[in-house]
Amino acid sequence: MPHIRLSRVVALVNVRGTRRTRWHLLHAKGRKVTSPFPSDDTQTEPPNDLDAEQAALGSMLLSRDAITEVAAILALDDYYRPAHATIHAAITAMQTSGLPVDPITVAAHLRDAGDLQRVGGASYLHTLVQATPTSANGSYYSQIVADVAKQRRLIETGTRLIAHGRRDASGTEQIAAQAAEELATIRATDRWPAPIPLGTHAALPVFPVSALTPWMAEHVAAVAEFTQTPPDLGATMALAAISTAAGGRVHVEIRPGWREQSNLYLVCAMPPASRKSDVFAAMTEPIYDVERQLQEESRARIIEAETAKEATLAEAEGLMPRARKPGDGVDRNALVAEATAAKLLAEEIDVPPRPRLTVSGDITPEPLAQQLAVHRCLAALSPEGDLFDIIAGHYSAKPNLGVFLQAHKGERLQTDRITREQPSVDKPALTIGITPQPAVLQDLAGAPGARDRGLLARFLYALPASNLGYRKTRTTPVPETVAQRYHARLSGLLHTLYALPEPVTVPLTAQADRAVEALQDRLEVALRPEQPLAHLLDWAGKLVGHTARVALLLHLADRIADGRWDQPVPAEAINRAAEIADYYTQHALAVFDLIGSDPATEAAQTVLGWLRRPRTDGTWRTTIKRRDAVAASRRFRTVAQVEPALTLLESHGYLRADAPARTGRPGQPATATYRVHPSLQEGSADAR
Repeated sequence: MPHIRLSRVVALVNVRGTRRTRWHLLHAKGRKVTSPFPSDDTQTEPPNDLDAEQAALGSMLLSRDAITEVAAILALDDYYRPAHATIHAAITAMQTSGLPVDPITVAAHLRDAGDLQRVGGASYLHTLVQATPTSANGSYYSQIVADVAKQRRLIETGTRLIAHGRRDASGTEQIAAQAAEELATIRATDRWPAPIPLGTHAALPVFPVSALTPWMAEHVAAVAEFTQTPPDLGATMALAAISTAAGGRVHVEIRPGWREQSNLYLVCAMPPASRKSDVFAAMTEPIYDVERQLQEESRARIIEAETAKEATLAEAEGLMPRARKPGDGVDRNALVAEATAAKLLAEEIDVPPRPRLTVSGDITPEPLAQQLAVHRCLAALSPEGDLFDIIAGHYSAKPNLGVFLQAHKGERLQTDRITREQPSVDKPALTIGITPQPAVLQDLAGAPGARDRGLLARFLYALPASNLGYRKTRTTPVPETVAQRYHARLSGLLHTLYALPEPVTVPLTAQADRAVEALQDRLEVALRPEQPLAHLLDWAGKLVGHTARVALLLHLADRIADGRWDQPVPAEAINRAAEIADYYTQHALAVFDLIGSDPATEAAQTVLGWLRRPRTDGTWRTTIKRRDAVAASRRFRTVAQVEPALTLLESHGYLRADAPARTGRPGQPATATYRVHPSLQEGSADAR
């Protein structure tokens, strides 16, 4: 019987791989040994994935947030290549000391320690960066490395057990005990990081400033350094500034029958004392300068038209008393006809409106509709959250969402409150760029219809971490050349597009169309019940359209200098916009958790409370299936109702889904099994 138990332990090991390792050890020692393995079996190394190791380290070099994520999963002995463990140790040591981490600073650190050449030199650090598809996936690369390391430990353990068994066949009980101990050690190395509390997320990504047009990126970075604010704030307002210039005046045609306007609804939420007003002023100053210039240039033309109109009306009014005076010799019909002609002439004199690019951030829906009736394309820009208070209906009995819904899509705006001269507005375009406090988002979510009617889905959200407490006292001012270039390029774009008599439609290149198609395919998978965006279908449903809008804005900013902005949008702009859209996606997930408007969050809290309670027999749940979670509350009737909650719990680290076993029956889906985080068991060593 002991032999049977031992054989079960050894069965966990890839015996064939163990024999291979032993043969290679003998071969390495110089002994002439014939390989016992078939020629088609070419594996000669223990399990490893050097590509994943390089990508994990590259993520750490690219993103400070990734350092925390990777370090929580990987230990130094998880790396197959010792040089990678050395690089990992250097990066984590530098982060702990508060030093900046990038290929250059890490190379200097390794050089000082005498390890640079041993790890492959400075060029290898840049190779790690180039081998990383995206720093956002650092935790996934790390998990691959950790899983392969566990396989290696299992093989090593099996090798030792086989050696012990051959040396001492009589001590099988002792060998079995040793096997159990060593396998328990392997299980202990399968680290499961502490879950992220619901309502919060792991460190959110920083805005990919490099995806912006260089003259925008330079100014965003310089303003962020000078004000000691996250670049997310300046980058979001830079996009709002470009949207102010282009919104409603230029459209992008993705495919025949599918057009998107270029106006965006953008919000960057930050706490008080975050210097939002300073950043807002720096990024929007050209807009208000151009608006004043346009108003000054039109002043004489407006006065001339008003004077001509008033004079013509005065002439008509002067004829009417004579037509009313009784007496012979007066041709009243002729006088009436002359007065009528004068009034008609006055009606034909068009008094142009005073040019406007913006409206105040505290404008109410009715005046906003009237202003859109006159100007059609406007921007509501503000460093405060007053607009959200108005949208939420704080100053009226019932929130009026219609104008904000229609002005995002460009749908016909028609209401009795609009002036008689302009009963409806075709293709209205409103840009919103505001920087409220996070609590204001929660108030907006509570507005009746804000989620149901799709208002929340129309915004791109940024929720950057505050720099308060970590800001430098003396900073470098924004270089004058950088500020002048930003001002000149944005002003040129504003003047050029404002002068367009009619909206211009810009198509995509064939390559850009394929890039959009790839985005659609990727997003479609992310909308499935078990995927991260399953509970944000309303917001995610507009993501491809938003990406196309951002791509058009980038294209306009790229080509305003050479005047070829009306050329088709290239695939390169789509790819940069997709990077920005990925950023806003991660922040949207955090924002919808924050505002509590997500039904999946409440459902996840319910399931989490159920997991924290033992069964009636006092035992704890270590694994569950979806149908088990239906019993967590009477609110769940079907598996479909509980799936968004399980997806959310998995993304926060409370659950891990194992690959479902095949049912063996055609058409019958497999049922996933979720492992429960040990911290949910009272008295667990992993409880925190």
